[in-house]
Amino acid sequence: MLKLGIRDKFGNIKKGINDYEEEKHSLESMGENFCYIASQDFVYEDGDEIEVFVEKKNQFLMVKLDESMDSTIVFIPDHIWKYKIKMEQTSKEAIPDNRFTNKRHYLYVRNATNEEINRYQNWALNPHDQKDFLGAFPHASANVETRNDATFFACNAINGIHANNSHGSYPYQSWGINQQSDATLTIDFGRPVEVDKVSITIRADFPHDSYWTEVTMLFSDESSERFRLQKTKNPQSFVFKKRTVTYVQLTKLVKANDVSPFPALTELEVYGLNRI
Repeated sequence: MLKLGIRDKFGNIKKGINDYEEEKHSLESMGENFCYIASQDFVYEDGDEIEVFVEKKNQFLMVKLDESMDSTIVFIPDHIWKYKIKMEQTSKEAIPDNRFTNKRHYLYVRNATNEEINRYQNWALNPHDQKDFLGAFPHASANVETRNDATFFACNAINGIHANNSHGSYPYQSWGINQQSDATLTIDFGRPVEVDKVSITIRADFPHDSYWTEVTMLFSDESSERFRLQKTKNPQSFVFKKRTVTYVQLTKLVKANDVSPFPALTELEVYGLNRI
């Protein structure tokens, strides 16, 4: 069983109204394998939460929480996943102008199919990820994010957007390291995944940007791989020996010897198969 609801910051279910209704209806839904919420007149407020409940633990869901977000598989290890609506300026700068700001909304969750769960794909991808972990994997975190600004959060590196010829607000958000030499980025899958390929897209707003000539990927099994990078706007892919891991970490970022102090990451992809 699945439940989907929109709550205010106090936990109360919010209400919306449709064109031909005389009274508002509660913005919640329940279904065995699929549920959705639709409204033609509802406005989100700062602090609202979209809450997803799954009856069984360790579930893969296909989700779409806003019209501007791609449908994506997420892994829910527990019963609850919450998505927080944030309306402060930096949060709004990191997303499209229409995300959560329209009056007309459609969002859904459903159980992922066996074909979707078992296919070879980029299992780091999660455009629904946020700075704080609130119940859904994959999740990106880092030991530094420039100015604690949402346009430079770690989650930007797994949102599926490869626009890298500029920097700053959407669609050019990235993971910014604030010139910190020991910066590390971790992608947590929340379950075992057999991985054998990564793709790295550096931010390429040259000459504003610098770049890394070499990076190291550490794996949860304590193994590692080193990758040599080029100064290019194109994704750079690397294949390596298969290993089953629960997280990967990008570390030991070697900056190029150039004038710019600003290397950054636009997208990190990690390919493999689920092994849960």
